[in-house]
Amino acid sequence: MTPAEFRAFCLQFNAAVEEFPFGPETSVFKVHGKVFALSGLDAEPLKVNLKCEPEIAERLRAEHAGIVPGYHMNKRHWNTVTVRDLPDGMVRELIEDSYDLVVAGLPRATRLRLDRP
Repeated sequence: MTPAEFRAFCLQFNAAVEEFPFGPETSVFKVHGKVFALSGLDAEPLKVNLKCEPEIAERLRAEHAGIVPGYHMNKRHWNTVTVRDLPDGMVRELIEDSYDLVVAGLPRATRLRLDRP
């Protein structure tokens, strides 16, 4: 997955936006003000921080060298994923899971608005 593909995939989610609160080198993808992915898209190799359920995060770290505790994040809830070390399909699933976790934590009224076209 290239940085452009990563950006496009993150932005295809309902109400997803890209912001740069830490400067132009760090893309932060949010849904209703809550972060679900962040990355320095110009970095080589491409690494992304993604939210994950704690038990699953630990299992993924044990099974994949390309998944480690989230850099500069709550290590219990965030993983840093080295994109080139994983199949593209798995990276897409991890991004989608991160988005879904963040959406699940939004207020009910906000979640209902996301479901409307």
